[in-house]
Formats: sequence, structure tokens, C-alpha cells
Amino acid sequence: MEFIILNISTSIRKVLVTGGTGFIGSHTVVELIAKNYIPIIVDNLDNSTIDVLDGIEAIAGVRPDFYQVDILDAAALEKVFKTNPEISAVIHFAAHKAVGESVEKPLKYYRNNVSGLINLLEVMHKMQVKHLVFSSSCTVYGQPEILPVTEQSPILPAMSPYGNTKQIGEEIIRDFTIANDFKSIALRYFNPVGAHHSGLIGELPLGVPNNLVPFITQTAAGLRNELSIFGKDYNTADGTCIRDYIHVSDVADAHIFAMERMYNSKEAAKFEFFNIGTGKGTSVLEAVKKFEEVSGLNLNYKFVERRSGDVEKVYADTSYANKTFGWKSKRNLDDMMLSAWKWQQTLLNIKQENG
Repeated sequence: MEFIILNISTSIRKVLVTGGTGFIGSHTVVELIAKNYIPIIVDNLDNSTIDVLDGIEAIAGVRPDFYQVDILDAAALEKVFKTNPEISAVIHFAAHKAVGESVEKPLKYYRNNVSGLINLLEVMHKMQVKHLVFSSSCTVYGQPEILPVTEQSPILPAMSPYGNTKQIGEEIIRDFTIANDFKSIALRYFNPVGAHHSGLIGELPLGVPNNLVPFITQTAAGLRNELSIFGKDYNTADGTCIRDYIHVSDVADAHIFAMERMYNSKEAAKFEFFNIGTGKGTSVLEAVKKFEEVSGLNLNYKFVERRSGDVEKVYADTSYANKTFGWKSKRNLDDMMLSAWKWQQTLLNIKQENG
């Protein structure tokens, strides 16, 4: 087995970001550059476009190195590491992430999210890269019995194959970390929304959006006839699901905090996990009303049947992350909706310019 011995003092600034042209990945790349790290992006462009690199460059003044590689291709993934032997940490976003689709196509999710993670860990082990920040999810908690959710809340059965892949992913990372000279942090974030304040990058699902906010903005822009709200008979104040919406830039910041916690040997255990949210629950209908308020527009929406795999209500207790590594969300729901709408307007302008 071939090993490459790295000098951490000279390589600490180079970070591999899988799924780096995706929604959260692209915002994290921007924050890495702002903190003087050198991000290396790996993405298969399954749910993003190469144009995202233009937005990153316009914001950060740097165009990061990009490799169109699927994490299921272990040989190609290893080649990226060998081409960039200075890589000293990985932030792993590359995963399918639509709850509804995972119910319909479970094998697609298990193959990519689980097998892809195993490939990544094997290559990291071979190349002696010993720091991993894992993009996990509040879906690991299933439908919590007590709210808000803390890191000590029980891991209940997942409500979807997607949520199950995150549970399995954390278990794999934990076991691998225990067995090896390795550090890892899983960030269980809740519902990332919004866009960069510049309006130059944001959430750009290919095809029909699976998430609420891009469906809101596309409906407001006239790209969708109406917004469907899944379920109005939940046990909540207005009958719609409750989520902890958090600005994507706050989520991006959390990954830097987590990575530096490992670099600086501040971790309390080799494998740690933290909730990343605002600590405030907002219903789907409240989110829709907030968008109408900040945009001055009226949305055409209707209530439809519940969507399989959806949790009724979940929101975070983030005090552990706040106290342990000093991270805290800074942006509110107004910021989330305004930035998302600014991003949608950017997309409309691009479309008009291109005819």
C-alpha cells in the first residue's frame, strides 16, 4: 500500500470539498477562501452546474481548482489526492439529499451516500489525510419525542432513506475514527436556506425543487404556477410542518469552526457531532408569509397531501455548538428570504441576458 507522508505545517491550508459546487458546498468554499484556505472542489455536477465557479470567483476573487469526479469512482478520487498531496482536511458534502426522492429511489441514495462515503474514507486513509467534517442532518433524530433537539436526544428510526443514510454515515465515520489515527466532526444541520448576500451564488436545484424556499422564489418569479404545501393537518399551530431554518452562510461558517477545532486539537473526542441551527422553529406557512412580507409579493399556494418521509416538527438546541467552539447563527428569517429572492432575481437577469 502506498503512503504519502505530509508535513502538516506546510499543508494545513489546502482543503478538499466534495460537492463543492452545490448549495452549501459553494458557500463554504467562499468562506474557506475568505479565511485564506485553498479549497479543492470535487463534484460530479449531478445537481449543480459549472457556472457556480463563476459566482465563487466573482465573490472571492479566486477561481478554485475543480475536478469533475464522482465519489463512487475511487480511482479518480485517489488521483485528485495524489495531484494535491498538500490536502490536510476534507469537508464532505457530496450526497443526494431529497427526502421525497429517497423514498421513491432508496437504492440511489444508499449507493451514493453510503458507498461514496466508504470510498472517500478509504482514499483518505491511504493518503494519510486525517481530518473530516461530515455534512450530516437533523434527520438522524427521526421524529423527536422532546423538543428542542439536543445532541443527547435519542437517535430514533429515520423517517426516510435519506435520513437513514446520514445515520449510517455517522456510524461508519465513528467506527472508522475509533479504529484509526483520525479526527472527524459531523454537523447535524437543520434546514439551510437563503443565499450569499451578493446574490451571486445560491440554491440552484436542477429540475423541480424538492426544498421549500427555491420553490417559493420560483413561484414568485413566475417559473412555477403555484406552491404546494405538503399537509395542513399536522399537530402544530397552523397545521403545517415546523422546521429550524438557518441561513446557508451561517452553516458554511460552522464548517470552518469545526475544521479549525480539529486542526488546533481542541476536540473532546476523536468523533464529535454538533447541532447547527438557530434554535427557533418556524412553520412552513410562517415561512411563506415571511417571504410575502419581505418581498411585497403575494404567492399562489395550495395545500396538498402530506409528503412521505416528512417529520412533523423539529428544531435545535444549539447551545453545545455555541459554547464548545464559539459558533452561533447570525442571520434571521428576513435575511434568509431576502437573500434567496435576490439570488432568484440574479437568475432571472441571467436568463433575460441570454435570451
